[in-house]
Amino acid sequence: MKIKIITMLLLLIPAASWAMDRHPAEYFSFTVEVTVQGSADTVFEAITGDISGWWDHSFSETPLKLYVDPYPGGAFMEIFDKDGFGVRHAVVTAAEYGRMLRYEGPLGLAGSALFMVTTWTLNEADEGKTLVSVEVHASGEVKEGIPEILQKTWGYFLNDRLKPFLEK
Repeated sequence: MKIKIITMLLLLIPAASWAMDRHPAEYFSFTVEVTVQGSADTVFEAITGDISGWWDHSFSETPLKLYVDPYPGGAFMEIFDKDGFGVRHAVVTAAEYGRMLRYEGPLGLAGSALFMVTTWTLNEADEGKTLVSVEVHASGEVKEGIPEILQKTWGYFLNDRLKPFLEK
């Protein structure tokens, strides 16, 4: 009897409350590379731990702490204040000191239904230099222009922020 009453009540709910926006899942990928001065170990240390010296995109104007804990299960975190409020931008899924770092998360696109995998690969290059590659694969709710904006942003991070940071 209770099931019949619940079913009848559900039928009385206006159909509009059941409306749903459907969007086809999309995907994109790209790779951005730069050769920087310094060993692969030095680069790995710069892209993990405290990254506030070169990473300048944040949700807070003045984050208390911005760091990447480079161990599987670790996180790319932005801590806003001494109470620990903040945002987890991504979760580290793989790391090999001086060679590779991978994390999964939407980074600055938190709140979107976007799954993004970012892989850093570090390869020793000519005398004291390292080739840094950042490969991004994403799928889900991809708004128009986002792939191009993200690729340009990663180019900015590598060429305009990380490279000068390592070479100063």
